Amino acid sequence: MTKGFFLGKFLPPHNGHLFVCQEALKHVDKLTVLVCSHDAEPIDGNLRAGWMRACLDQLEFHVVHMHRDIPQEPNDHPDFWRIWEKAIREHHPDPIDIVFGSETYVHELAQVLGAKPIFVDLERKKVPVSGTKVRDASHQFWDHIPLPVRPYFQKRVTLVGPESTGKSTLSQRLAEYFETKVIPEYGRDYDAQFRVGTGWADEDFMKIAEGHISRAAAIAPHAGPIVIEDTNLLQTVVWSQALLQDASPALTTQLDGSAHPDLYLLLSPQMEWVDDGTRYHALLEERQLFHARLKHWLEATGATWVEISGSTWDQRQDEALQAIVDAFGDVAS
Repeated sequence: MTKGFFLGKFLPPHNGHLFVCQEALKHVDKLTVLVCSHDAEPIDGNLRAGWMRACLDQLEFHVVHMHRDIPQEPNDHPDFWRIWEKAIREHHPDPIDIVFGSETYVHELAQVLGAKPIFVDLERKKVPVSGTKVRDASHQFWDHIPLPVRPYFQKRVTLVGPESTGKSTLSQRLAEYFETKVIPEYGRDYDAQFRVGTGWADEDFMKIAEGHISRAAAIAPHAGPIVIEDTNLLQTVVWSQALLQDASPALTTQLDGSAHPDLYLLLSPQMEWVDDGTRYHALLEERQLFHARLKHWLEATGATWVEISGSTWDQRQDEALQAIVDAFGDVAS
């Protein structure tokens, strides 16, 4: 069996790295990928190793993570290559036949390990990307970012608001404008299938929260640099308050521990109420109370949010677009 070796920081993994891995399989039966990390790096090493495992889920690949503060350049220490050889041997004790990579150090590393060097796309012409480029301007290199990595760099915009304020309509308009995808509301589907307006209990809202999170995880990697979300856990908490008089402690605890989207758009209740078959709050006073509860949770949890209060759909779209551009700059342009 011919064994290959590919070392890198993968900060973050990109399609250039995956190209090296696929090219390596033309020469070896098994490729070990060593993800190297240390404390002074902008992206957690465990996360990067997890991304590489998700990207390289074939039996021919073996991803190993090494987190160690050792010299990063030959000039950093007189025993640089000996230190690295020892560290690599600890993580890959078997003989290595071929060392792959897109960096010039591959030649010296192969000599140290008693292996043959093979350079892949050394001038980055086949896959013109680098980790630095992705970190500095991920939206410009989006097509070179593997699906498991994309959510880390995405800007998530979540629309919340009372009934008939245009969350679904505006979500779709924004997605079309930014050429991205919408994470649709899970609660409406759950209601239509399991509740049809009656018999609500705490466990229903926990299931809605779990269902929406699963749906978001499935859709987000296929979206663009900005992903649009129609409601989320915060709105689910307010719905549980509205229908059960109080939110379950488990739900609010989950909200406290969850990460916020990058921007909330809070839609105000001025729009005309329309009964689409899955509605509860025909009275303006009810929708105003729902809106006030949403605002309470946004403020209490320290979220970043902008209120959208236009009286027409076009006005709301213009306000939303401006809020997104103000928040994300070049990413939204």
